[in-house]
Amino acid sequence: MRQAEVTRNTKETQIRVKLDLDGKGVAKLSTGLPFLEHMLDQVARHGMLDLEIEARGDLHIDPHHTVEDIGITLGQAVAKAIGD
Repeated sequence: MRQAEVTRNTKETQIRVKLDLDGKGVAKLSTGLPFLEHMLDQVARHGMLDLEIEARGDLHIDPHHTVEDIGITLGQAVAKAIGD
């Protein structure tokens, strides 16, 4: 099974990504950033992968840290799911 779950906690963010590369195209997203959620939903839907992301960050300052840490965590989850 090509699945992974990765968490990342920093001073600015708490991110959890759960990924199934052999999914059905279902996304469950909670980032506080509607456009980012839309784009991630499209990746899951058209890539036929299941993607669950929970993110909390310092959005009152700037979305930069949240977006960056989601990208880092998602990349780590993909690498872990693919494996060797």
